[in-house]
Amino acid sequence: MWWIAFKYLTTAAIVVIISEVAKRSDKLGALVAALPTVTILALVWMYIEGQGQEKLSNHAFYTFWYVVPTLPMFLLFPYLLNRYSFWLTLLICCLVSVVSFGLTAYIAKAWGIRLL
Repeated sequence: MWWIAFKYLTTAAIVVIISEVAKRSDKLGALVAALPTVTILALVWMYIEGQGQEKLSNHAFYTFWYVVPTLPMFLLFPYLLNRYSFWLTLLICCLVSVVSFGLTAYIAKAWGIRLL
């Protein structure tokens, strides 16, 4: 039980640190947020818990394919936020991400990569 609590606290602390850095510097906060911190932590936790190399490799591989469809959201968000409320902008960006994910899954399938 202590291991799960440790993982929660460590992961939560990183999210808090990122948000605090972002308050002080837009660029540095974005840089820290863009780092694959959560994925690295997940890989470390999985490794410590004895997951095999194939499991770790698959996690990293599929993470790449799940990050790609979120990229348009980051370009669209600043543009929409100047025109709409935060919540509407966030909703539109989430919908764009879902559609982008569908397109990515369709395209990846042509290369034999099944994301769904």
